[in-house]
Amino acid sequence: MFIVPQFKAFGLLPASDVVQLIAEKHLFPSLNTCNFLLTSLVKSNLLQKAHEIFNILRRGVQPDVYLFTTAINALCKDHKIKEAMALFSQMEEIGVSPNVVTYNNIIHGLCKNQNLQEAFHLKEKMIKKGVTPSLNTYSVLINGLLKAQNYNEAQSVLTEMTSNGFLPNEVVYNTLIDGYCTQGDMKKAIEIRNDMSSKGLNPNSVTFNTLIKGFCNSNQFEEAEKLLEEMLSISLTINAGSFTSIIHWLCKLSKMDSALRYVHEMLLRDLKPNDKLLTMIVTGLCNQGKHSEAVNLWFKLLEKRFFPNIITSNALIHGLCESSNAKEVIKILKEMSQKGLHFDRSTYNTLISWHCKEGRFEEGFQLSEEMGKKGISPDTSTYTSLINGLCQKGKMDEALMFFEKCKTKGLTPDVSTYGVIIEGFCKCDQIEKGKNLFNKIVNEKMEVNSFIYNSLIRGYTRMGDMKEAIRVCNEMKSKGIQPTSETYSSLIDGHCKIGCVKDAKLVIDEMRELSLSPNAVCYTVLINGYCKMGEMDKVEAILGEMCSYGINPNKITYTVMMDGYCRLGETDEAVKLLGEMKEKGIVPDVVTYNTLAKGFSKEGRIEDAFQLNQPKIKNDKMLQCKILSLLQRTNKECCKVYLKKIELPNDYHIRN
Repeated sequence: MFIVPQFKAFGLLPASDVVQLIAEKHLFPSLNTCNFLLTSLVKSNLLQKAHEIFNILRRGVQPDVYLFTTAINALCKDHKIKEAMALFSQMEEIGVSPNVVTYNNIIHGLCKNQNLQEAFHLKEKMIKKGVTPSLNTYSVLINGLLKAQNYNEAQSVLTEMTSNGFLPNEVVYNTLIDGYCTQGDMKKAIEIRNDMSSKGLNPNSVTFNTLIKGFCNSNQFEEAEKLLEEMLSISLTINAGSFTSIIHWLCKLSKMDSALRYVHEMLLRDLKPNDKLLTMIVTGLCNQGKHSEAVNLWFKLLEKRFFPNIITSNALIHGLCESSNAKEVIKILKEMSQKGLHFDRSTYNTLISWHCKEGRFEEGFQLSEEMGKKGISPDTSTYTSLINGLCQKGKMDEALMFFEKCKTKGLTPDVSTYGVIIEGFCKCDQIEKGKNLFNKIVNEKMEVNSFIYNSLIRGYTRMGDMKEAIRVCNEMKSKGIQPTSETYSSLIDGHCKIGCVKDAKLVIDEMRELSLSPNAVCYTVLINGYCKMGEMDKVEAILGEMCSYGINPNKITYTVMMDGYCRLGETDEAVKLLGEMKEKGIVPDVVTYNTLAKGFSKEGRIEDAFQLNQPKIKNDKMLQCKILSLLQRTNKECCKVYLKKIELPNDYHIRN
């Protein structure tokens, strides 16, 4: 009576209503039309309507195997497995033999309902009835077993399936691989993948992504990375999760170049790394001094319209501020403003801290005012940075006023706040005030950190009071606070200042015993101590030790050694060091040239000084003036010779 095109024109629900209406008049569509309508309802997930229509149709139409199978499928999809089994029995009772699809629907429903025993019983029944299981039958059973974590039984079903002439497809293999990966049995998962390949089936994206996830969950990240590289080489689709897990692992190992390469691979595929991962990458790059790479990544994200969140942006700003890269900081801030990325308290605190550390207190204070105007209340960290800025300038009275202001705002100064004030007192040679404040916070049971102890130690070494410096260091150790490289650098410097270079060398040895690696600063201070004592043989020995540990001398190290040789009148040795310095790509500065000029002037070798420095001096009028000023103080005859060699700025005047 009804034909398929009419159902398409009506739409499923109106068509169903029409069927219900005419059924009341004892009129029914043809069996083909009934099958089409019921199948369409199930495909559209209109399961309840499908139940209703089936019950109406069977009053006037003798259902065939297809109509029964579709109705059973609807019940199974609707998790009504008991009703599906009942309908299955009715079907057999009226002599309609179920086909393989009918059995598969019931088996699938039973597996989803975790009734695996009944599912296998039904499989045996279908074989007895002469219905051969299909590839889908085995796939459904394997999937059910894997979800129930019955991996060995799943393997048995796979073996049975193969022996019956069914070649498992990618879905079956991937399901098995996923099961073993979930169990953490990566050896078995790889065996399944190899079996898959041996059967002529190429592992696909699902296979690889599943294996990568499994290896990552089993902490076998090296194997996961190998698979990721294989996927890249054969251009398979890689999901974000595969990239993310491996990038996270590489960041933890500080392998930032590899991590960054995979991030760019993600961006090429229009996959956005999550915010937490981006923050980790930016922080890692900045910690390794790869600020340009971090900046380029940030702008690449903007280009892809994957806007970094404020936490990631703050991490980049912090890294750039730590490296004093003002140009890039301004560039990032400008771009953030243009893109409507609003600064938060952390942004402002980072910028205020940076300005104050660089001695730009006025800029820091302006930012704190701007922060307030935008409704962002300054916190303890804000005030600590401002106090630090004042302390850096030696304005201790103003710093203490800000300290009191912080408390009137209801904020509690923390150990960092006290720390910068103590450091300020020590720098201003008001160490007793610093010590008194230290005693106060100790009495208040505040936990003191290495920064505060280092400030006190540095203060005492500045005053040449090594006895007190060592006492504070020992107190630090007794409190369970491990001395840092900075602690020992101060002690080395203090010993050298009072001529106790042997004691300074013992401090270096102590650092080694504590597995603290002395840096170039520690060694340079020690070298300077030996240079001042004229013990250049010891200098060479220390330099050799320094290099043996992979610590390269820097510009200051070379300049200090050159000064040592010049003091002894061994200027030619100093010249050799200048050549070595240049060979290593270390650019001499005005202090280096002044050191040499002073050495040559003592020996009356101004011509040698000029010839040696000519390439640099010729284009550096400021350097010329500095050398002339030095010569005027040390050797006026050399100064006159030197004046004939160069052209001075118009505003330079010779002192009589």
